[in-house]
Formats: sequence, C-alpha cells, structure tokens
Amino acid sequence: MSTRYTIPDTEKFEGSLNGKNTHLFTFKNRAGMQIALTDYGARLVSALVPDRNGNLIDVVLGFDSIAGYLDAKEIYHGATIGRFANRIGNGKFILDEQEYILPQNNGSNCLHGGPEGFHTKVWDRQVNFRKKVTFYYVSPDGEAGFPGEAKITVSYELTDDNEILINFRATSDKRTIVNLTNHAYFNLNGEGNGDILNHFVQINSNKFIEINQSQLPTGNLKSVVDTPFDLREQTRIADKIGVEDQQLHFAKGFDHSYANENAFSQVVASAYSAESGISLELYTDYPTVHLYSGNYLSDDIGKTGKKYLQNGGFCFEAQHHLDYPNQSNFPQFILEPGEEYNFNMKYKFCIRK
Repeated sequence: MSTRYTIPDTEKFEGSLNGKNTHLFTFKNRAGMQIALTDYGARLVSALVPDRNGNLIDVVLGFDSIAGYLDAKEIYHGATIGRFANRIGNGKFILDEQEYILPQNNGSNCLHGGPEGFHTKVWDRQVNFRKKVTFYYVSPDGEAGFPGEAKITVSYELTDDNEILINFRATSDKRTIVNLTNHAYFNLNGEGNGDILNHFVQINSNKFIEINQSQLPTGNLKSVVDTPFDLREQTRIADKIGVEDQQLHFAKGFDHSYANENAFSQVVASAYSAESGISLELYTDYPTVHLYSGNYLSDDIGKTGKKYLQNGGFCFEAQHHLDYPNQSNFPQFILEPGEEYNFNMKYKFCIRK
C-alpha cells in the first residue's frame, strides 16, 4: 500500500524552546502543491508535490514535530545554515589581521556555523499574504566566534508554478564573513521511500572544487572531464557514486561543490525520479552549488514512520566557495558595514511524462 502523504500536525510544532515560541506554517498554491515550514531553524519541513499520476508526494525528509528535530541524529534537515555553511578549516580564519577562533564540531573543522549554528535557533517571523513567510534572527557580535552583529532574514515563498523561492539577506555592523544556504534533503520518490541512487542528476558546470581527506578544499578547481564528477549530462547517481575514485572515497560519495557560471534564469542543477516522474530544478545567483548524496544519513525515523537510509536523500546547497576565508585562490565575500548580503535560491518542481 502506498504512503498517503500529508502536512504534519501544526500542534506538534507549537511549544517553547529557549524562551521562544515555535510554530508550523503551511502554504498551498493553486496547482495543489503544499509546503510547511517552522521557525525552529527557519527550516523547510515538507513539500508535497504532485507526481505523474497527480498524487501528492512529500519529497522533503524531516519529522512530524519539534521533538523529532531535537532528537534527530541528522540535525540539519531542511534548515537555514549559518553563519557559515559547510566547513571552515581548523575552526579559525583571519580577517583584517585578526584571528577568529570558532567551535570545532567536525574533527578540527567548524561545520555549518558550529554546534549552535542558525539551525538551532528559534527565529522571529512574519507571514505575508498566505504564500510567503519571512524569518528574522539577530546573531550577536562574537556568537560562535564570528565578528559583527549580523541581522539575518530568510524568506520562503510558494508560487503557483510549483516553485519555492528562498531569499537570504544580512547586514552587519562590522566587516564579517557570511555564507547562508538551505539544507533540505530531497527524495523524489517520497521521503522515506528507499534511497536516491536511482535518481538522475545533472549539474551544468565544467569545474568542481577538489577536497582533501579532511573534506577541506585544496584550493584547486578541477575540470570534471574524465571524472565521476562530470554531470553535465543527465546521469544516474548509482553509476557514479560507486566508481573507484579518491575524491569520492574522501567524502564517502558526493559531498562536493561545483562552480556556477549560470545566470539566475538558468538551471544550474536538476534531479529526476523515473519512479514518480518528479523533476527538481535549482536556480541560484550564488557562485557554487554543493551536491551532497546523504552519505551519513542513517537510522532516523521520518515523518511517515520510515527509516532514513544512507543515501536516503540528496541536497543541492547553493553557497559561496568552500572555506573561502582560508583559501586565497577563491573569491572572498566580505560583508561590509552598510552593505547588504542578498542571494537567492529557487527550487522548481515539474513532471516529466
């Protein structure tokens, strides 16, 4: 019997955490697509998308309550990641000749802003016109070691074209580094419905960032030609992930960033399930897109009571270059006082017949 997917019960998201109230926000468009978001981690909880037969399938991994997120082994499901997405090597960086020390929560690295990153915060919120929610968070100067009081906003909007528009904005009273992204795990067969190895992916990029055994960038942008990372044509994940390759070995699969030279109006990455007929396209004005194949997913029980397997979901994380404060070869994005960080992601769902 197939799973009947529904939006989680809002009451299971209503509570208090660290002195702030938590909620679930739901939206439905004219095409019938539905999404749910929570102010805990400013995260995407669900995305119910019509499959080729018109049945709604929840394609986002996650949980049916705040308690589920608090108890999860994988803590980043659907969350807004910050202050700095991905790894900062050795938990430190230098800015304006001053060294900043960050918490180390991934070996010696600082991952996704540290153990108390933005994914752990209860954000303030404002709902607009029943199709858009904007989350707000003020990160104090020195929080997790980062300089500057940063005022962060993240908005999600569901369009009638089955798109989820995500806009990240930030300002700071000091020169600082910022790297925000969304960390939704997708399974286009439906969350909890096996792994994503039979999904087809395509990334319109000629170069990827080489990593070392600590999953930090070497500083080299390598050509995808004649490597398992050549995804310029639609490729089944299973046909690449098992190839004997040092880069895949270091990450236990795909956990790599690709250079993005596409305009926001162009698809930079896409995925497709032949089982459901659902296709996901990513559009972004960020300079890289990070493909993660859920290599460390295991044992969490998701919204419909099914266990999330290794490779049970994939992420398309649009962001700045990996570890850029420590990589002189990479573009340096420094947020200046009086300027605004403003970047966008768009997840677009459609059906391939």
